[in-house]
Amino acid sequence: MTKLTLIKKSVHALVASVALVISMMTAFAVAGETYISTLRGEVDLNKEAEAPLMGKVMNEDVKRQRAYPMQPPTIPHKIDNYPVNKNANKCMSCHARDRAEESQAPMVSVTHFMNRDGNFLAEVSPRRYFCNQCHVVQLDSKPLVENDFQDVYHIIGEKK
Repeated sequence: MTKLTLIKKSVHALVASVALVISMMTAFAVAGETYISTLRGEVDLNKEAEAPLMGKVMNEDVKRQRAYPMQPPTIPHKIDNYPVNKNANKCMSCHARDRAEESQAPMVSVTHFMNRDGNFLAEVSPRRYFCNQCHVVQLDSKPLVENDFQDVYHIIGEKK
């Protein structure tokens, strides 16, 4: 096969692909009723969607089961007005190693005292200092999308 023949076949394939895409786009535009569900709802991209109401924070102070290994624990209480910035970390007033006994809050994991080289530090590592990068409160709210997640124990048939 010559180079010219290969080029012609490639051009024909490209033209056929473009024609198929255009015909599909036209079909969707003509139907007009076809709608792809998104978290934006039915708000056009050039419009500002109304913000959903904030969910109510669950404030039960009960440890929750984790859904998968190495999942950061969720925060079982409100954290409104808990500063976590370069100057202060309100979480450490209860969860620090020297405050856990008095507060009866779980101490932060030993992994939070390791630097990136695996060496243990006397204080919480700077890379683990901003708690709400990984840990979140739970909201009493309706899920945004359907979820049929199953815990690994359920999947392998060993329900706890």
